[in-house]
Formats: sequence, structure tokens, C-alpha cells
Amino acid sequence: MYENHSTFEISHDGSTKIWRYIDFTKFVSMLDKKSLFFCRSDRLSDSFEGSTTKANIKSRQEMFRQHEDYIDDILQRHSESCREYRNKVNVNCWHINNYESAAMWKLYLKSNEGIAIQTTINRLKESFKNTSKPVFIGEVKYIDYDNDHIPENNIIYSYLHKRKSFEYEQELRVIYPFMDLVGPDENGVLFSYAKIDEMGYYIEVDLDILIDKIFVSPVAPEWFCDLVKSILEMYHINKEVVRSNLAKDPIY
Repeated sequence: MYENHSTFEISHDGSTKIWRYIDFTKFVSMLDKKSLFFCRSDRLSDSFEGSTTKANIKSRQEMFRQHEDYIDDILQRHSESCREYRNKVNVNCWHINNYESAAMWKLYLKSNEGIAIQTTINRLKESFKNTSKPVFIGEVKYIDYDNDHIPENNIIYSYLHKRKSFEYEQELRVIYPFMDLVGPDENGVLFSYAKIDEMGYYIEVDLDILIDKIFVSPVAPEWFCDLVKSILEMYHINKEVVRSNLAKDPIY
């Protein structure tokens, strides 16, 4: 379920609209599994996921300066630990905007047959009420990785910061940062991490709460809109299907 945490900040009101732009096959998969897919951070396209800044490296050197004889060792182990943690952080991304984004349609859809789920921040939080898995929600901050500093009192901060070049994403990020714990293992250890999935995890959501409206791509053919309605009916989901506002004819 959704859990509040001081590391995860949300500056927008809970009624603020958020969007998830996906292709049709991912949409059907979501309906079929009644779940949102959380991609492992090391599988995302941005290689900087979970990384730190030059300012952070400098401050680490200052922090461990008293251990001058083995400071290189300490810094290397710290770096390796942060890099290895990337496969344990799973991410689901939303776009914060009270309006549709032409850029998001182009960026996230591989064909004309795509949809956008419109919901609100509050709806997203509430939709996780039936899952036992802890999920956290926060806005991504966009910073200068040459000069700015990321807080280091929680490793998750690295996953709530991105480079300034990605500022157009206006991302609200849902994070599932822990694996299911199992145990004892064959060595008698009481708890150990469960097997890490190759790509990520599906986490159950209440689709009726999550979905406010479904928007159909502005370049999709007319029959596709009817297909989306049929698929929703098949899965007993009664939600409005709207043709993208970007498809409207101009007025002169």
C-alpha cells in the first residue's frame, strides 16, 4: 500500500492531474493483471538512474578525509554498493500536468495506437490500498549533476533526482524499493532477499480508483477508439474514453 515518507516530497495538490502514456499492449497487460508494472531502475533508458553528482563525490572525500590511508577503498566500496542497489529499486512513472502533452505522446508511443491514463495524485495513492507491498510516491527534482548536491541520508534520494535535461518530463515517481523478504535460507540466515526479477514487478492496483479517464492518441484511427471501449467493457471497467484534444480541428 502507499506509505508516506519524508524522503518523498509532493508539492502539488492531491487533485492535480497526472498522466501515464503507454502503448496498447501495455494497457491491455495492465487491465489483465490488474496491476501497474514497476521497471527495475537499472533497466530504464537513463544510465544516470541511481547515480550521484560531482558535488557529492567531493563531499564524500571531505567526509572520510580522516581515514586518509584507506579513503580510496571506502569511496570505491560506497560507489559499488550504490551501483548494485539499482536492481533493487523498481519504478513506475507519471507525468504531472493539468493538460495533455504533445511531447509525451510523441516520446512514449511507438505507434499510432496508444492511450493515456488520466488520474490524480490522490487517486494514484488510494489505488494501492489492496496490496501489501510498500510503495512510495514523490516528485522528481531536476538538478545540475556538475554542481548540485543530492542528500545522502537515504539512498533513495538518488532515484528522486534527474538531470536538468529531463525537466520536460515533470515526473511523479512511484517507487517500490524493497524485495520480498524470505527465510531462513539454506545457510540458516533468518531473512534474505527474494530472487530479483529480470525486468521488474507487477503490483496490484484498484483500476476503478486509479483510472479517471482514458485518452486515445490524437493520431489513432477511429476504429482504435472503439477497440479501447470494447476492451474496457470486456474487463468490466466503466470509464470514459476520450479522443485526444490534440485531434480537434482548429477554429479560424
